[in-house]
Amino acid sequence: LGNKATDINKLCASVPDDLAKNIREYPEIFPNDLPRGLPPKRPQDHKIELEPDAQPTVRTQWRLTQPELQELRNQLDNLLAKGFIRPSTSPFAEPILFTPKKDGGLRMCTDYRALNRVTIKSRYPIPRTDELIDNLRGAR
Repeated sequence: LGNKATDINKLCASVPDDLAKNIREYPEIFPNDLPRGLPPKRPQDHKIELEPDAQPTVRTQWRLTQPELQELRNQLDNLLAKGFIRPSTSPFAEPILFTPKKDGGLRMCTDYRALNRVTIKSRYPIPRTDELIDNLRGAR
């Protein structure tokens, strides 16, 4: 477990305490290595539906410090190398910013508020847990 224990500790340092507790309690469910690349295409792939008259938004990137620019390059290169992202051909462009992590590192965030404004919201809400349990009462 030596190497996996180190990876688990690194992961726990970058997530909220309640999640870190679960990760430490059940380390066996986490793979030793993350899968490479994006998942295969499926009939129910996620897609973002836009309002019919939506125009692409292109928002200017905020100025980043030299360390932030280097971190951005590192994170993007890492995600590209693992196949988790690919170069974008989207007409939308949203700014990236960084927030500090507990371990002193930087967490990359994207400001999608402009895109969210022209996104069609799902009409199918997630059912409430208490209603699901009530529906199961007496079921066999």
